[in-house]
Amino acid sequence: MEVTPTRLPEVLVLKPRVFGDERGFFMESWNQQRFDEAVGQPVRFVQDNHSRSAHGVLRGMHYQVEPAAQGKLVRVTAGRIFDVAVDLRKSSPRLGQWVGVELSAENGQQLWIPAGFGHGFLTLSEAADVLYKSTDFYSPAHERMLAWDDPHLGIAWPLAELRAAPSLSAKDAQAKRWAECELFAS
Repeated sequence: MEVTPTRLPEVLVLKPRVFGDERGFFMESWNQQRFDEAVGQPVRFVQDNHSRSAHGVLRGMHYQVEPAAQGKLVRVTAGRIFDVAVDLRKSSPRLGQWVGVELSAENGQQLWIPAGFGHGFLTLSEAADVLYKSTDFYSPAHERMLAWDDPHLGIAWPLAELRAAPSLSAKDAQAKRWAECELFAS
């Protein structure tokens, strides 16, 4: 597995080895031992999620606060997305900074987003299947949303690739602004 730190060093791009020929391909999409080595600590996943989104759907910025904070390992099995992580840890020197990575079925990259970060993505292809592993269970009581277009964050979403404004859920349209959002203590 190839591991590439982003400008938020805890957020990693992981690229599994793909073995292919004229018949197709094989790739090991998940290996606990290799993953733990890549992130430098044991990580326990408890839930797998799969979403399908149409072109222009923007999901995020989502996170869960303690005691149900989630780390996520995100990959795309069909289509293409712009995936974003935002540092929400009060004690971090990178508080409020973001990183965006294109994930697609073609590039096979995965994004590791540890607990303490918000997560969101924009679908760039006609549709995208996004799979992600979570380190804690979904908990509506701990779920929080930060506005995807908050000027404090200044996320450079690739909106020029869309045919219209991004499509948001009602919940995402009501997300809190930076000044109101709940941050992580550490």
